[in-house]
Amino acid sequence: MNSQDQQKTSVLTDPVERLAALRHEFGEHGGVNMSIEASTTFTVMEAGTMPEIFNGRLGPDAGGCFLYGRHFNPTVYVLGRQLAAMEGAEAGYCTGSGLGAISCALLGILDQGDHVVASDTLYGGTWAMLAEFFPKKCGITTTFVDIRDRAAVEAAITDRTKVVYAESLSNPTLHLADLPMLADVAHANGAKLVVDNTFTPLAITPMEHGADVVVHSLTKFVNGASDFIAGAVCGSAEFVGSLMDLHVGPLMLLGPTMDPQVAHSISLRIPHLPIRMIEHARRSQIFAERLEAAGVKVCYPGLASHPDHELFGRIGRPEYGYGGLLTIDAGTCERAEALMDDLQNAEGFGFMAVSLGYFDTLMSCSASSTSSEMTEEALEDAGIAPGLLRMSIGYTGSLEQRWSQLERALKRVNLI
Repeated sequence: MNSQDQQKTSVLTDPVERLAALRHEFGEHGGVNMSIEASTTFTVMEAGTMPEIFNGRLGPDAGGCFLYGRHFNPTVYVLGRQLAAMEGAEAGYCTGSGLGAISCALLGILDQGDHVVASDTLYGGTWAMLAEFFPKKCGITTTFVDIRDRAAVEAAITDRTKVVYAESLSNPTLHLADLPMLADVAHANGAKLVVDNTFTPLAITPMEHGADVVVHSLTKFVNGASDFIAGAVCGSAEFVGSLMDLHVGPLMLLGPTMDPQVAHSISLRIPHLPIRMIEHARRSQIFAERLEAAGVKVCYPGLASHPDHELFGRIGRPEYGYGGLLTIDAGTCERAEALMDDLQNAEGFGFMAVSLGYFDTLMSCSASSTSSEMTEEALEDAGIAPGLLRMSIGYTGSLEQRWSQLERALKRVNLI
């Protein structure tokens, strides 16, 4: 993001307004959409410039040019600027996957022997990275705690703690992180607050509440069509620049490069994100209210009965609702599977599939799928019951059509 764009967006508080204020990138021949830059390497017009670029003194925003596709690509660079504007960050970098973004962001802060305090309820891949991969491969350890408990977070911090890590809305239990509290604790102890905001783009802006770094799996809501794997890191210009350092920058050296054609496709979907998120949340809210009224054990932060409902109201943006996911506790894995089978194969309500943010409803039994990397003890500590069914509510079909399908299936499996 150049200085002019930063000045335009820094005074705005709404993420959609920040995106609208970002300078539009035209195609090289004047097309209303930016061009796809497919080059892997870029021409340096004067030989003496190349050492300056390699030493990090000249780049596309400092009088130089692009260097190499693994470092920065113009098309991917524009998508990073869009994500940074959305999150209220100075800079953004887009990666080939969400885990690529998370791992490189953390490795940009952590060194061997450092320590992380993390939520005990996380996406299974993130949990495995922190609990198993980092200790074995990097000598970095993690203590998992109830991230909503200030005393537990403070008690877990050591003199080697460099990161407090949380998901804004936890996967799959839908607990909300108290971001202002976590930022206060982290900063008081010299640590950075890193937040995964995959579940709540637009609805929550972590940097407004003290987060230092925000990561996304763009694969989910931001992309919206379940056709690309992608991720993003948003933070200060200094931090994102450090990730691209030619000597120790994890994004540069580990190479989680995003393809420019993927970046172009996702970029075209950013303007539609507010409309999509509002409808995901609207349907989720109505379904959750009807499920609760029918006596189903449902969890959704938009319900007054949700323990974090009031907190979401304080740190969220009500115009975008309370997110597009809800959970149903079916009691047993067998009953959850029977419900999913009926909804997919008898009713055509949605699909049994991992991931989320698709335009159709996606359903999975978390303990045996997206959280299966976790041990039984970790699942129990996180409150992920065997029969917990996660639903990413889509917006195809009419609302009443989809509700009738859900209601019939619930009756057939004796949940209502």
